[in-house]
Amino acid sequence: MRNLSILGSTGSIGCSTLEIADRFPDRFRVRALAARRSVERLADQIRRFSPEVAAVIDADAADALRRHLGSDAGVEIVCGDDGYRAAATIDSADIVVGAMMGAAGLKPTLAAIEAGKDIALANKETLVVAGGLVMAAARQRGVRILPVDSEHSAIFQSLSGQRRQDLVRILLTASGGPFLRTPAEAFARLTAAQALKHPNWEMGSKITIDSATLMNKGLEVIEACRLFDVSPDRIEVVVHPQSIVHSMVAFVDGAVIAQLGLPDMKAAIGYALAYPERLDVGVCAPDFPAIGTLDFERPDTERFPCLKLAFEAVRKGGTLPAVLNAANEVAVEAFLGGRVGFTDIPKVVEAAMGRVAHLEDPNLEALLAADAAARKAARGLVESLNG
Repeated sequence: MRNLSILGSTGSIGCSTLEIADRFPDRFRVRALAARRSVERLADQIRRFSPEVAAVIDADAADALRRHLGSDAGVEIVCGDDGYRAAATIDSADIVVGAMMGAAGLKPTLAAIEAGKDIALANKETLVVAGGLVMAAARQRGVRILPVDSEHSAIFQSLSGQRRQDLVRILLTASGGPFLRTPAEAFARLTAAQALKHPNWEMGSKITIDSATLMNKGLEVIEACRLFDVSPDRIEVVVHPQSIVHSMVAFVDGAVIAQLGLPDMKAAIGYALAYPERLDVGVCAPDFPAIGTLDFERPDTERFPCLKLAFEAVRKGGTLPAVLNAANEVAVEAFLGGRVGFTDIPKVVEAAMGRVAHLEDPNLEALLAADAAARKAARGLVESLNG
């Protein structure tokens, strides 16, 4: 029996994790849930899984959750940073699913590591912002970081049983998003509704926009550098529109090992939760004759400059990845709100990267300060573009 704390339980990864827990009640027990403001969905999850603790973003959300549950909730409701920490470090859980959106997942993840919990990590921003600190803390505490992102799970699986000194490079696949074939001259007119129509994956709104700009792949490059301790020069992004090959690794003898599967996150989630076992999570193998062909091409970083900015950030290191991530979160929120255009997202990110002072060897406090400074700079840039 593995006892779960799920941070971000109402998002797509969190809901899929709960589907697996429901499918295997003899294997998993849900001990804590955490969300932001989706209290109605969280209340339904609490009734179904009976966790000990439920965390939300603030006191207003906590009051709303209590109203939804009524007087016989049978769960401790907590809120804010202290609440998220309580959910992440609850004594009865032995594995924490990190599925919160954005940099907000960093502090709870660090708290969980300090408490000795294994981490099933879907929140890539945690490693983008403070990957060096997070991985060092995990090593010190003897904690396993098990990747949930389909690409990083694929790399993890493809490296299994291989000698690390034989690794030449990582081939990180990208679907290309909904605008892979859209002419660059049409980008300025693209809407959020169009960007949210991903051709292969069902994801939350923020990550879907990141997929459309290829920033998601840029963040995954940084995440891969941290998870697998490789330089960015050993990572190649390959556009693969069918999303069947989730990623590949190439070795010194020219051999390439890939992990393939249908675009369904439950496979990667199940592998992280049950590692080293595999679970029947209800996902079938691809029908290769029906698929016919698998296509690959190089990304166009002129049309999708966010990927180039991410490589720049990870090569320079220090606080720059945190600045990149924070500015992108602000820009994407503004795009979803109709306050800036699609092509403004990389403009805001690049400008913020140039405005925030750079530190080469930051501690956690400095990284959080860079995050805050980047958000402030990005909001100012959004306002100027909106005006």
